Amino acid sequence: MESLLQHLDRISEVLAVSRTPHVSSWDAVAVRRALQWARYMRHVHRRFGGHVPIRTALERRLQNRWKQEDGSGPAAVPGLKSFRDLGRCDILLSQRLLDNRALGGAAFHCLLQQLFPGPSVPDAEEETPQGRLALLARRRSAVHLMRFNGFGENSAVWNDLLVKTQAELLLERLQEVGKAQAEGPSRLLSSLWERLPRNNFLEVIAAALLLPSSSSRPPKEELELSSSRTQGEGGHELVHWLLGKSDVMATFCRSLSAALLTSVAGRHPELFRVYLGLLTEWGRHLHYDLQKGIWVGAEDRDVPWEELYSRFQSLCQAPSPLKDEVLTALEASKAQDGDFEVPGLSIWTDLLLALGSGA
Repeated sequence: MESLLQHLDRISEVLAVSRTPHVSSWDAVAVRRALQWARYMRHVHRRFGGHVPIRTALERRLQNRWKQEDGSGPAAVPGLKSFRDLGRCDILLSQRLLDNRALGGAAFHCLLQQLFPGPSVPDAEEETPQGRLALLARRRSAVHLMRFNGFGENSAVWNDLLVKTQAELLLERLQEVGKAQAEGPSRLLSSLWERLPRNNFLEVIAAALLLPSSSSRPPKEELELSSSRTQGEGGHELVHWLLGKSDVMATFCRSLSAALLTSVAGRHPELFRVYLGLLTEWGRHLHYDLQKGIWVGAEDRDVPWEELYSRFQSLCQAPSPLKDEVLTALEASKAQDGDFEVPGLSIWTDLLLALGSGA
């Protein structure tokens, strides 16, 4: 019994420290050890929840430990408050660490690995409905806290991690609704498109389409966020939905960066063909302004020459066969225009010349 009480003291202290600047000294090993202690106390909660003498002793220990020194009330920075807290000890610890900006980069990265270990790491507790709900709650809590914390100078890094996390959750959700009903994924995506901030949703879609499709575990330094099954099934639903929504696909191709779209195109040939078709269509809307000596659009919404060139350039910097297909398409469009070699007569001629000089 005394050993159990000492364990309780230790994890209670860890929880108290997790809300303080002292976590700046924690490394990945410290985070893993803290979470192991928290999961052990969750086991204690399950095992002794119906054992009145032990439960009473643990409750008394918690109440006495976190009183102020003068006995007037609870301490300012409590650890565990009650026996009930033991059942969600790992959730409390994770939430406190996610919300603590003092946590270092390596420790935060390790925390995310622990929260999102990927399907290759089994957990028997998650096989039950209650377990799955608990897992989902932990992950959504993590995403929520990550979303509303800037994490200082490393905000770009954490934003990238957040997008990948959201992408994994999206793929898992698509897989779940797909099993429930045939049209479930399409309806879910359409609903999210209407309700969520569109730029962020498009970034999440792109990240989901780029999640690893191999079942091998990434290096320890990388987050393991997907498996071939998750990316394969959910990714297929995403591609199918994008191909069926021409307006969304056009926004997807116009809003995201050239480099990101090139990566997506390299992974998904169906989307590449649509993207290349859109680039060609956008190019045909431009005309040559003799006075300015540049290609311009008739309307403000037309894609400017600089953006068109940047997107074609990014595709041409990709390895074959992507690069070869792009150049073949440009040559075909140039031939249809009259196969001119003089600048200013065909946008395809000018693009080829610019791409050649920039190679």
